[in-house]
Amino acid sequence: MRTLLKRLWLVPVVLGGWELLARLLDIAYLPEPTLIVARMYEMWFSGPYILTEEAVDNFVPSLVRVTGSWAVAVVVGVALGVALGRTAWLADFVQPLVEFARAVPPPVMLPLFLVLFTMGTQVQVATIVFGIIWPILLNSIDGARSVDRLKVETATVFGVPASLRLFRIILPSAAPKIFAGLRLSVSLALILMVISELKGSTEGIGYLLSLANSNADMPAIWAGVLVLGVLGFVLNSLFLMVERRVLAWHRDAHRIA
Repeated sequence: MRTLLKRLWLVPVVLGGWELLARLLDIAYLPEPTLIVARMYEMWFSGPYILTEEAVDNFVPSLVRVTGSWAVAVVVGVALGVALGRTAWLADFVQPLVEFARAVPPPVMLPLFLVLFTMGTQVQVATIVFGIIWPILLNSIDGARSVDRLKVETATVFGVPASLRLFRIILPSAAPKIFAGLRLSVSLALILMVISELKGSTEGIGYLLSLANSNADMPAIWAGVLVLGVLGFVLNSLFLMVERRVLAWHRDAHRIA
């Protein structure tokens, strides 16, 4: 509790200041936090089982899209990144294409995805995966390249199978840099989820924001922003918990060193 208070004490201070400022200025575009929370409760958290039907119909598809797309990007990005990092000739061949593709802003690809895929989930998943795969891929390449050559050569000399070298030497050694890319991709996935749902979608948190904007419902817009902020905080906290457990050996090795 003491650690939690140290981390979150500024939140009620900011909210209190925001409340006072909004009441003093009385600007339609800056509603009071109490009004935002009341609107949020009315729309999404006043159902018979806490969540309303509107919340379930829109929050669940967004969560499925963002987690599913992130999982696809992780599998493809890490596998391709390790392959490129450990194969010099392949990296030299593919690197220019990677550098070109990662420079393209993901929202620019939306019109192309609308032509290539069915309107709806396919377009949104393609947009998210295209946007978040690059930090995963590049960090995986860098991590695979930084593996100590002596360890790999020693394992090869002693006849360790390639699969064991991959899972016991290469991936553990590359894991810190891979996780750095994964952490960047988590927040980026949430951003692209919203962008992909703003246009041409009939469900999702981004759709709710677009609908609130069309109705000029400022408390609902701020409620959506608040939900996204809380969701981002929760996803990042869960990722850090997993990272601390997976990379515990790495921190212990540094302490011993």
